[in-house]
Amino acid sequence: MKGKVKLSEYNNSWYKPGNPIKRFFWYFFNICFLLNPYNPFGGLRKFVLRLFGAKIGKAVVIKPRVNIKYPWKLKVGHYTWIGEGVWIDNLDEVIIGDHVCISQGAFILCGNHNYSKKSFDLMVKPILIEDGVWIGAKTVVCPGVKCSTHAVLTVGSIAKNDMEAYGIYSGNPAVKVKERQIKD
Repeated sequence: MKGKVKLSEYNNSWYKPGNPIKRFFWYFFNICFLLNPYNPFGGLRKFVLRLFGAKIGKAVVIKPRVNIKYPWKLKVGHYTWIGEGVWIDNLDEVIIGDHVCISQGAFILCGNHNYSKKSFDLMVKPILIEDGVWIGAKTVVCPGVKCSTHAVLTVGSIAKNDMEAYGIYSGNPAVKVKERQIKD
């Protein structure tokens, strides 16, 4: 049966991403300190993220123009790199392990809409990126995806399903193309 979308019936009142005052202030701090391409100070970006509740490990590199929806829903391990223009749209929790590389322009997406319901309901799921994972440039990690240890998502690919440990994934949707071999 075909129907019609009625956005007038959209209601996400169930979704509570955090204190509205905190969200208001985060909006401005995000613009001034993270999205700002003229802020060369990664330490300042990490300080501001921690100030708003992000858990950031040691020796983490966060490049300019990173956009993070809700820092209080973000945990980043040690020695992780987050490249320029990365967008972490964490409507739900995002956990990033140690020694992870998220390359420039990657999109970590925790939310979507239920297109089969006329009210176009919001759906959110957490994302887990385990240790040693490389998320390539201009990629998308979709809601609910688990990127298992040392997996690779190649440039421009879209991960709609979980990625196996040491798997190299490519395409849209990303499929495993080979095993990752790490040499000394």
